[in-house]
Amino acid sequence: MKKIILLSIVAATLTASCVSKKKYTELQNDLFKTEANLAETRMEKEAVEAEKRILEDKVGRIEARVAEYNARINSLKDDNDTKFDLSGKTPMSNNTREKLKATLAKVDPDKLANARTMEDSVNLAVSYNLKKSISDGTLEQDDDIEIDIDKTVVMITVSDRLLFNTGSYRVHRNAENLLERLAELINSEPSVEVMIEGHTDPRSINTGVLQDNWDLSVKRATSIVRMLQNNYNVSPEKLIAAGRASYIPLVDNDSAENMAKNRRTRIVIIPDLDKFFAMIE
Repeated sequence: MKKIILLSIVAATLTASCVSKKKYTELQNDLFKTEANLAETRMEKEAVEAEKRILEDKVGRIEARVAEYNARINSLKDDNDTKFDLSGKTPMSNNTREKLKATLAKVDPDKLANARTMEDSVNLAVSYNLKKSISDGTLEQDDDIEIDIDKTVVMITVSDRLLFNTGSYRVHRNAENLLERLAELINSEPSVEVMIEGHTDPRSINTGVLQDNWDLSVKRATSIVRMLQNNYNVSPEKLIAAGRASYIPLVDNDSAENMAKNRRTRIVIIPDLDKFFAMIE
């Protein structure tokens, strides 16, 4: 009897020992998996942080270039203040004056009525001719292209719907005529410089290619620049691509209509004074 009891105790001890070793092995395997997952997570975190640093550096460089370019624009405006004082002595030839009168005769009378100075009249004439030269004359393009002039700096704003699908940076095929006309304008003036700015609405975006609206606005600008260079032979030395994301809205983003206004591409053209007056023709 004692022998039987002893054998039972030994068997129970061995069984308990086997179960404990099995659990230990399972726990050890779980530990290895956890450590591997932790190491993988750390690597992913380091990769994300590295990508973030690269993106921040890229945005910083873009902002620096834009600031430099805007400083140059302001410098040119200041430099042209005295030259462009058309209220008195004017560097405009008689031939240019005649062409100015002929162009103003075609301008909307309501707009012409708001021209208080000769400078306003010149800006109206240049805006009229530029819009006529780059648009196809349809009502859609007329509504979606706006031209503003500050001294001799020309700013052409093109609605997003003429150029891109929502959330995309691939240029519409039906935008090719507009870009071809724009390229002809740029190529006609050897000394002109052009900045292409992409603007978005504030809705967030995150895809495999686009991390946020900074990416989208920059890629839209570079898409336009590449087409001007590769398809229409615009010299790349004349071009600069800039992304402004959603941080310079034209209007409050409080409706779908207003967000559509803020989704735009702005083309800033800086001609010298002689070339600017040539645009009246």
